[in-house]
Amino acid sequence: MKIALIGYGKMGKAIEQIAQERGHSIDAIVNSSNSIDLNDLSNCDVAIEFSTPELATKHIVHCFNHQIPIVVGTTGWHHELESIKTICGEVDGSLIYAPNFSLGVNIFFELNKRLAELMSGNIDYKAEVVEVHHLQKLDSPSGTAIELANEIISYNKTYTDWKSSNGMKPEVSSSILPITAIREPEVPGTHTVMYQSVIDSILMTHQAHNRKGFALGAVVAAEWIFGKKGVFTMSNVLNS
Repeated sequence: MKIALIGYGKMGKAIEQIAQERGHSIDAIVNSSNSIDLNDLSNCDVAIEFSTPELATKHIVHCFNHQIPIVVGTTGWHHELESIKTICGEVDGSLIYAPNFSLGVNIFFELNKRLAELMSGNIDYKAEVVEVHHLQKLDSPSGTAIELANEIISYNKTYTDWKSSNGMKPEVSSSILPITAIREPEVPGTHTVMYQSVIDSILMTHQAHNRKGFALGAVVAAEWIFGKKGVFTMSNVLNS
């Protein structure tokens, strides 16, 4: 495939390496000094987008309008998801979005749902989510932490909403799930789901050692969406 990279930071460079190892070519690069409006993407089969929350929807709509399937790993824009889905349907576009493209994290999501089911009703255990990322991470909490929290709320009747804070656990009522977001140098991403009681603690952690897992998942998603129409997530990729 011929791939357009939208965003050429550390993730973009990792995706470039993985894509080329899998026999694909990078035919366009969009970055802060070379906007998408200045690029001819007509020869590209698919776009992979890891940029900023402020630019993500612009990039998505641009690819829709030019009939280029797009894989979006940027988070922090999902409040606009419903309008993006509407536009996608109107122009017959193609989109895969995910809070995290790591295959390991998507398995972690499934384990999180099952654990939330098992712990539902066990009021002696209090749940929380902790995420740690590098200092350049723009959104807080991470999209992955939000996904984990929303899954817990969906599968555990104890919780109705979540609340986050930076650097320390937020003060919450018993029905609110706390998320702690921590920023440290050179941390690709660590997410922990905890259930704690006065007797013991249950911890489930996914720790990324580098960006290769995210990059591989994004390229696999790009391979999967080629030739398809509609809005998809990584669960579609993993369960196909």
